[in-house]
Amino acid sequence: MAEGSAAVPSTELLEWPKKDKRRFLHAVYRVGDLDRTIKFYTECFGMKLLRKRDIPEEKYSNAFLGFGPEESHFVVELTYNYGVTSYDIGTGFGHFAIATPDVYKMVEDIRAKGGNITREPGPVKGGSSVIAFVKDPDGYIFELIQRASTPEPLCQVMLRVGDLDRSVKFYEKALGMKLVKKVDRPEYKYSIAMMGYAEEHETTVLELTYNYGVTEYTKGNAYAQVAISTDDVYKSGEVVEHVIQELGGKVTRKPGPIPGINTKITSFLDPDGWKTVLVDNEDFLKELK
Repeated sequence: MAEGSAAVPSTELLEWPKKDKRRFLHAVYRVGDLDRTIKFYTECFGMKLLRKRDIPEEKYSNAFLGFGPEESHFVVELTYNYGVTSYDIGTGFGHFAIATPDVYKMVEDIRAKGGNITREPGPVKGGSSVIAFVKDPDGYIFELIQRASTPEPLCQVMLRVGDLDRSVKFYEKALGMKLVKKVDRPEYKYSIAMMGYAEEHETTVLELTYNYGVTEYTKGNAYAQVAISTDDVYKSGEVVEHVIQELGGKVTRKPGPIPGINTKITSFLDPDGWKTVLVDNEDFLKELK
């Protein structure tokens, strides 16, 4: 065998992410008061508290909330680090989004409970979709999107990137996502790409936003990562390493089990520094039981 040829990945390996059983599991981020956020999300957004755990030896607690069971729905994982009451969200993180049949009514309810409405409900500029924006107690923004019905109300994570084409290629190749929609708005000097595993109205998507001429953003220390399922973290990790060599990024955790829990994961940063964790499907379901 010629020297170095072992480093060339097989077509079968590179096709793996598209054949793998993947979905968005959860978004992880830090909050300054766990009970305050749980109250806000359950009362204002209608989420359910799915599970909560306290790890005193590690000095943190977390809570999982969403619109349905973790086995089938995308959820948020809130982390509270003992004694830390506020975080810097940075300029790169954009928002989460919730789809609802009536944005106007949801905004009325949130306002009645003391929520902070940062954009009143109404059609988007140059379009017909009805949206609003709400800020949670920690300063995270939630977009409310009017949709008649949806299997997944927690429907978007928006992140800003410095090179949209590079990011689209990265998420297609490293994570097997499809580009489900791309919109360029030169009049407002931005472009967006929606990346996911099914059509936008059926599932959660990653909304990547490129603002003309802006190549870097601050990450802050508030938003952490998204977790995505896989049937094989080792094979998936191998693909990620190859894509990182081509497009940039960094492996932050090699594939393997988490000590104490034994769930197999691998984690990495994309070319902009946004983190993704791939989690073994079977291990994840065992963890829930």
